[in-house]
Amino acid sequence: MMKTSLGVAVSTLALLLGPLASASFALQPDGPFLAYKERKASAWAKDDEQIAAKLDSLQKRFGKRPNIIYILTDDIGWGELGWQGGGRHRGTPTPTLDKLAFEGMRFWSAYAEPSCTPTRIAIMTGRHPVRTGLLSVLWPGQTDGLSPDEVTIAEVLSDAGYHTAMWGKWHLGEEAKFAPENQGFDYSYYGLFNGAPDWWQASYEDKSGTFPFADFPGYKEYLARTGIDLSIGGYIGEKGKGRKPIQGLAGELSPGRQEAFENESIEQITTWIKDKAKSDKPFFVYWASYALQLSASQEFLNAPGVDKNNRQASFMALHDKQVRMLMDTLKEQGIAENTLLVWISDNGPMYAFWPTSGYTLLRGSKGDILEGGVRVPAMAWWPGMIAPGQDPDDFWHVTDLFTTAARLAGATDKIPSDRVTDGIDQTALFLLGDGHSRRNYIFYYSGDKLGAVRYEDFKIHISASHGGLPGMDFFNIRRDPGEKYGQLYPGLFAVTPVQLISMHPVKTAGNEGRDQAAMA
Repeated sequence: MMKTSLGVAVSTLALLLGPLASASFALQPDGPFLAYKERKASAWAKDDEQIAAKLDSLQKRFGKRPNIIYILTDDIGWGELGWQGGGRHRGTPTPTLDKLAFEGMRFWSAYAEPSCTPTRIAIMTGRHPVRTGLLSVLWPGQTDGLSPDEVTIAEVLSDAGYHTAMWGKWHLGEEAKFAPENQGFDYSYYGLFNGAPDWWQASYEDKSGTFPFADFPGYKEYLARTGIDLSIGGYIGEKGKGRKPIQGLAGELSPGRQEAFENESIEQITTWIKDKAKSDKPFFVYWASYALQLSASQEFLNAPGVDKNNRQASFMALHDKQVRMLMDTLKEQGIAENTLLVWISDNGPMYAFWPTSGYTLLRGSKGDILEGGVRVPAMAWWPGMIAPGQDPDDFWHVTDLFTTAARLAGATDKIPSDRVTDGIDQTALFLLGDGHSRRNYIFYYSGDKLGAVRYEDFKIHISASHGGLPGMDFFNIRRDPGEKYGQLYPGLFAVTPVQLISMHPVKTAGNEGRDQAAMA
């Protein structure tokens, strides 16, 4: 009898779900969602009627499905933006992002994975990284990547008739078979790595020893020792045509690359959108911005209100300006009301290079399954469809963006049915507002280990059981978002529900792993 780390048998879940466990779906959600769906069936059916009417009316008006833009940023912590109490009060002014938040929906309880590559897997596949076999942040020279057997949101939307393009930090593998132009994107302009390698050679060349990677031996010696060539920092890819290296400063690893890359990206994004706005097909944009990644923006380094001793503060100001350029383009083209724009950070702040760092008011940081590592700022903006001024209590996870996009595109039937999809359709939350999230649980993985579970208002940290007692510390995460007061006994009533929802199917080993007992 197979068991999870919480010691609950798969057969128990099958008994709990009854006939739902063997039902046939194009989309295969996990067991806890099916159980929740059964309890909410009547209310959700009524909501779905409203949603269908809204989307049908929109499609008649514009003659096509809605455009979708996902902006994924880097290492921006919960509390960092102005609308959460940060912004100019912390030397990182964010007027455009605050405007976006207040004109749409601002989320206080949005969740990502603990670090950058895992979150990118989650948004691309709608699946926890533990299901895919790719569990770790990738570094130059590694041969792992997002398996071509995984089905990305770009592939789903492309099959549904969307134009698809991505700009930014790919970070899902260096080899061509892992690249975005081979993972469903018509066009891609992407960097291979995170921001650290931009500073390796600069640290070597700076003889003062003050740069962050002073022990790096230099490109030539590094290549001689390891066989790892760092001469290419990014590529331009086109579906069916392969890729070519980005030329100039934007494609060469250096402290100035990221600003040049971001400036070129926003110029391309706005030009691409202007072109595709005329098409009879909708579009999908995935902008995985390098904001914030160690480097400064020279344009905003000495701007009013910017903390000049935190390089990332000026980069935040640059990103804020570029989001304004994007929003202005959507309005000028008359397509803002047919475009969902979601902005979310990939994980909490990385304090390793403090004071060049984001910040969070919560406990923990990047790499942790504490709230400071996985609870991130997020906003959704869709004029005429998302009512302004909303700040729902509902929580959701980055995997949900996969399934929500498929729903909006009318493409849930294109999600593969031979594997579990963890993402939950959150169209109801976006269009109907507070109280309409379809998620009442979240699993927090640290690599391949299930380390915590959120169930309604409770977050449970999991450890080894002792003396017959479950290894659980219960936090009321609404009352205690800082996770300061966790105890077992006040949460005893939630032990069984948490164990039941923790019947999470496991993966096979390896990079092309597949779920076992996916339909159990």
